[in-house]
Amino acid sequence: MKLLVVDDDPELRPLVGFALRQASYLVVEAASGEEALTVLERELPDLMILDVNMPGIDGFEVLRRARNGGRRLPILMLTVRGEEEDLVRGLDLGADDYLTKPFSPRTLLARVRALLRRAGEEAPLRPTAVGGLTLDEERHLLHVGERQVVLAPLELRLLQLLLAQAGRTVAPERLIRHLWGGSVSAGREHLKQLVYRLRQKIEDDPMAPCLLRTDPGAGYRLEP
Repeated sequence: MKLLVVDDDPELRPLVGFALRQASYLVVEAASGEEALTVLERELPDLMILDVNMPGIDGFEVLRRARNGGRRLPILMLTVRGEEEDLVRGLDLGADDYLTKPFSPRTLLARVRALLRRAGEEAPLRPTAVGGLTLDEERHLLHVGERQVVLAPLELRLLQLLLAQAGRTVAPERLIRHLWGGSVSAGREHLKQLVYRLRQKIEDDPMAPCLLRTDPGAGYRLEP
């Protein structure tokens, strides 16, 4: 399940992303309305969390363009404003729900799950199958051919993104952002250690990996 978080607040956006990643969602982020429209078209998320008050193209305009695109996408609006006029305007433009800042991560997750259930996108999670690999997110299992591998939470989140981009190289920065967000101190060395541990589980020969490959200077690539 892929979620798009749109907010120009450099502190709040990573915190929201981190809370969603902890709940095993795949998260992409945008720091402006302009970036949101680009990411929306490229990533095709299952739900968008959209801040109203942004410079340039604000949340209302992003919402309007998203709805004019014709794709049915659950949209949760975030705002610090309490005026009824803004609430009515957002709902009239097609917002599915509204959440006023500040809010707790538990409240945000409850709203997200409710919207996904309403859209028919939520649990039970369907296994993701690519090539000879099948990822069962609900049970934290990876089936490699006839083998069954139990995954730790970080290993699961790493495979979520790599499977979604199967055959394509994913930059370390994007993997780090997906795994840890911006609220903890993590870098390439942490990522290397996680990749090493995962290779021990899924590769026939971890020293000569065939599934989880390194593209020097570019990132990691999953070849099912």
